[in-house]
Amino acid sequence: MEMIRLENIGVEFDGKWPLRDFNFTLQRGEFVILNGPNGSGKTTLLRVLLRLLRPTLGCVTYFNAEGKATKRLPIGYLPQKNNIDTRFPITVREAVESGARRGWLQRLDREARENVDRVIQLCGIGDLLDRTVGTLSGGQLQRTLLARALAGAPELLVLDEPLSYVDKTFEARLYEILGQLAPTHTILLVSHELTGLAPLATRIIDLSRRD
Repeated sequence: MEMIRLENIGVEFDGKWPLRDFNFTLQRGEFVILNGPNGSGKTTLLRVLLRLLRPTLGCVTYFNAEGKATKRLPIGYLPQKNNIDTRFPITVREAVESGARRGWLQRLDREARENVDRVIQLCGIGDLLDRTVGTLSGGQLQRTLLARALAGAPELLVLDEPLSYVDKTFEARLYEILGQLAPTHTILLVSHELTGLAPLATRIIDLSRRD
């Protein structure tokens, strides 16, 4: 069953087209890897898919669990580390809990808190909860952002270069986590590195070979 459909997508910046006539359908339950070198359109495609960027041409359609077009999907998003402002004075716990809230003033119910505690344990950040995000190492921040992406129990998990800045120990742990999540989540992962990830994927799209 379809979750997201991209039809005839084209994106133009200053006369250049990082994406042109691109069609893509994401099915529920898939684990799709978008692969390609810098400049192949991975980031542009991800922004279009998340509706953070309006395409010059074409359209993006979301579908709910009943197969009907919808305006919103429960999406957990792990951005690239260089897109995060770590100067914001927020603790690790607050950062993770923000992924389960629709607004800063919303109180978490028991089920939401239990899920937050579960993903904190899953990502191995229980000893970091009182630290501010600006004091974390790259790997610690990446684990915190992964927990935040999972905190809202999303139907779709979108990961942008999740192996960046993580050490080999957590890289191996990340493979285990994704293997656990795959049976119950739809996963879209952007990476220029396929080693260790390819066996988890149901489909790999090489954007450098679009032409």
